[in-house]
Amino acid sequence: MKVIATNEAPAAIGPYSQGIVVNNLFFSSGQIPLTTEGVMISSDIKEQTHQVFRNLQAVLKEAGASLETVVKATVFIKNMDDFAAINEIYGEYFSVHKPARSCVEVARLPKDALIEIEVVALVK
Repeated sequence: MKVIATNEAPAAIGPYSQGIVVNNLFFSSGQIPLTTEGVMISSDIKEQTHQVFRNLQAVLKEAGASLETVVKATVFIKNMDDFAAINEIYGEYFSVHKPARSCVEVARLPKDALIEIEVVALVK
């Protein structure tokens, strides 16, 4: 196993890593809309979703993967009423390549984020 750590994404806020590579698979921890300094961005769901994708891109790059090699995404959202707005942004990042996905409404996310996404990707 190889632990993935990059300064281009927020540090873990608990006893976990940003991700792990096992053989040719990368498993990310859930990314929430924190900046690299660990500051939560605005409460706008679209801005939060873009920040989550910036964080995912950073950990994927560090692992030797990319959005194009993601095979599964799990999306956790605070409010299912935000589904359409999230889908719009999600579609900007996964426009041609469309990995398998689950989307679940949850009661609460770390730091009261509105969205969290984790991915599994192939390492190049």
